Amino acid sequence: MSVQAEATCPLSNDLFYDILRRLDGASLATAACSCASFSAISKEEKIWENVCHSLWPSTNRDDVKILINSMGGFRKFYADCYPLIVNKHLAHLPWDSFEEHPEEWPEVDYYEEFEEYKSITPSDFVSLIDIRYKNRPFFSKVLWGISEADILSRWFYNSPFCVDLLSNPDIEDATGKFTLSVSDGLPRIESVDVERKKGKLWKELRDGITLSWIIVNRKVNQAANVSSWVPLGVQRHWPTNKDFLVRFGSVLPAEDALPCPAVECILLAKFRMFNDAATGCVSIKLKQVSMQLEDMEGSHVNGRNSLMVLKKALSCKRSRNYSEALECCNLYNKVRSELKEEKMRSESRTDRLCIVSGIAAVATFWFCFL
Repeated sequence: MSVQAEATCPLSNDLFYDILRRLDGASLATAACSCASFSAISKEEKIWENVCHSLWPSTNRDDVKILINSMGGFRKFYADCYPLIVNKHLAHLPWDSFEEHPEEWPEVDYYEEFEEYKSITPSDFVSLIDIRYKNRPFFSKVLWGISEADILSRWFYNSPFCVDLLSNPDIEDATGKFTLSVSDGLPRIESVDVERKKGKLWKELRDGITLSWIIVNRKVNQAANVSSWVPLGVQRHWPTNKDFLVRFGSVLPAEDALPCPAVECILLAKFRMFNDAATGCVSIKLKQVSMQLEDMEGSHVNGRNSLMVLKKALSCKRSRNYSEALECCNLYNKVRSELKEEKMRSESRTDRLCIVSGIAAVATFWFCFL
């Protein structure tokens, strides 16, 4: 049937090309399966370059284009970074897998079998970050390496891993560019005090903000998206009462890199409300975009271990079903809550045993010597 349609269709390939270049990645892949002409045109690298630029504006830079072409081109880059990381095997692991906290492991004994970590450096990684509001680009940033990590290597490798894109003073001065107002689609709110009572903005951020954080390893030419794309949660930051924390992330496998089976990659975007004199309404400004890794007990993973986890994550299982990625994050939180409850019960039993032993010791002392 597709062959007949192709034979009787008088349209030229130039018109087909003009049509296909306007599609998003998923629609383009579907169209490529319809007929031979679409399949041939969909293999054009320029079409996939347009798709990537539309979805991730951070890729529309000369240095990033060179990087992506060295990895195999934009078509391969889209296939690697559009699906999200999934990790569902936590539910099938026995409780014995979670008993020992990573900090209790002797790292010297554990890492003597893994000489690989010595060859991983912060400069191997490139981060491509894009934030959208109501499907329109709002913030884009390319981070080559990890800021100051190579200069302060001893501090970085042994301290909690954290990447903050807006910590640079030069970027801090430009945060006025990263502002959302009524003209961008925010609801019209007269003042910050009114927003505190009505609470509309957190719903707007939950439904309208999306974040993509692509990690590229230049040494092995691998890339993956470590974000959940849509928010995992939005909450008001009560110490200031003007900030909103929008949380994204994913669950990264760590059994081959750390003693614990998985870690959580936490991506935070902080927005601050302010009374905009230009519009006479409340606007919000992006104040923080950061990444950090936490283990099963909520402890921060240090820089050296984080680099190992990120490298392993670039070759793990992924899915184009975004709800499946969200399900993995919910499963991880459930397992971590159960682990915390089990640890509290174990500590409670230990406390009761110590109390009983102490009472027995005192009673024995009084019985024997008095």
